[in-house]
Amino acid sequence: MRLSTFFLHTLKEEPRDAEVISHKLMIRSGMIKKLASGIYSYLPYGLKALKKIEAIIREEMDAAGAQEVLMPAVQPSEIWKESGRWDVYGKELLRLQDRKGAEFVIGPTHEEVVTSIVRDEVHSYRDLPVNLYQIQTKFRDEIRPRFGVMRSREFIMKDAYSFDIDDQGAEKSYEAMYRAYERIFTRCGLKFRTVEADSGPIGGNFSHEFMVLAETGEDVILTCTSCDYAANLEKAEIAAPESLALPEAPQGSPEKVHTPNVRTIEEVCSFLGVKPQNLVKTMIYTTENGVVAALVRGDHEVNEAKLRRAAGCETLELADEATIEKYTGAPRGFAGPIGLSIRTIADYGLLGSGACVTGANEEDYHLRNVWLSRDARIDAIADIRNAEEGDPCPRCREGSLQAIRGIEVGHIFKLGTKYSKTMNANFLDVNGNLKPIVMGCYGIGVSRVLAAAIEQYADENGIVFPVPIAPFKVLVLPVSTSEEKVMDAALALYDELGSQGVETLIDDRDMRPGVKFMDADLIGVPFRITVGMRGLNEGIVEVKERSTGTVEKVPVQEVVGYCLAKLDL
Repeated sequence: MRLSTFFLHTLKEEPRDAEVISHKLMIRSGMIKKLASGIYSYLPYGLKALKKIEAIIREEMDAAGAQEVLMPAVQPSEIWKESGRWDVYGKELLRLQDRKGAEFVIGPTHEEVVTSIVRDEVHSYRDLPVNLYQIQTKFRDEIRPRFGVMRSREFIMKDAYSFDIDDQGAEKSYEAMYRAYERIFTRCGLKFRTVEADSGPIGGNFSHEFMVLAETGEDVILTCTSCDYAANLEKAEIAAPESLALPEAPQGSPEKVHTPNVRTIEEVCSFLGVKPQNLVKTMIYTTENGVVAALVRGDHEVNEAKLRRAAGCETLELADEATIEKYTGAPRGFAGPIGLSIRTIADYGLLGSGACVTGANEEDYHLRNVWLSRDARIDAIADIRNAEEGDPCPRCREGSLQAIRGIEVGHIFKLGTKYSKTMNANFLDVNGNLKPIVMGCYGIGVSRVLAAAIEQYADENGIVFPVPIAPFKVLVLPVSTSEEKVMDAALALYDELGSQGVETLIDDRDMRPGVKFMDADLIGVPFRITVGMRGLNEGIVEVKERSTGTVEKVPVQEVVGYCLAKLDL
């Protein structure tokens, strides 16, 4: 491809609204163009990279036995009501009506659609197992789209769905997808880590995320220093205590203290001269099953994914001011566990607490000398806080947790019969009994993989593409397009590389060499061949490897073979 005719327009300046490296560089390198908040067009250079990723995904999914389909992006509300997700999925679900008033959604995922297909086509155990996948555009109405295509509203996703006769078969399907994902991300040239994860609104009781490691990643991963345990922040467990009994309390009662306008942990600690670990935070949440109070130490944070599981609810939101005052009798900042008539769940971290400070459920007052075992009604004790660096490993109990950062690019779930039961996707087993199909689902954020690769490898000069997903493998850069000998040599190399199957870009623009070199680094082509008169007079060209920055002088007659060897072609 000649750069003079290729639709590629680079920018020198960083876009004002770009926050992360991948967003800045994808805009500057002409890969994407913003249309609206969280919605982007993929221009030719960006689309070529996406197609590289998609090709790897297709090859590995096909090799693992999955079959490609393409399902509608627009889905009728009826199937979402069947599954029970119409009311619980949340505001990310973009709802719309057609001219007849019928309700539809723009698909954020396709569990309902694929389940409806399989229930109509699969009737016997002889038809199973089956695994169907697609690569398609999704839409989730993110409340605050950010980071470019990393967290956009419209995005490209590979989603697969397995259907089996029993848990044993579902386990095999899950393992096959797990291994396929490892091969996909390895072939994409990424450094990644597989971690245990929360299933969220997709459902199911077990899942893994595939995280590309990057210092700029928005996700926290907690790993053990001694064993192979790894989990994301939502899922990372706290080692269960030997006993769930709260410490016995002495006789006595709490002491009410006037704390005018003292609401935050920092303010309470300063005012009363106590440490955060001696405070109990009382957080009020609303769920579809009613209001819940969560108790954690003052130096800990509630993990809402864990709290949702402990409370047995689908939806969980921090209560608003009116709800807090209705159930505690006080505004936000003064809630406490004593006298609450709502379900109250305490964190493991409070099991060792003795006398502590809590809100008094009265404006401008807190309580000292509170013993939870004596003064409060606790309905359940569970792991409901964020794990932290330095916490003991919940698996081996010997190592401690350390925090690293990553970017989620894939997520696989064991769904069980969550959808097949609610949507009547059944089959007749070998004995003629009707049973629900056992399901799994497996997603890869294709556009996220591209952004994550840029985040992982970019340097101060621009993108550094891993060879397997680079839009072009080699860039031929003639220093001067006005010198016939230089252009003839450059075009000859361009043609020869192309004949060898190497995707090659030639910068035949009539521009200053400095501009060309800057653009070459910006767009991240793995190898750059610089053709100049001085080198040609010596019979050589310069080859720069973008990932290492090394420059080699290579004889003109040998440069194609040199590149083929470097590209392992």
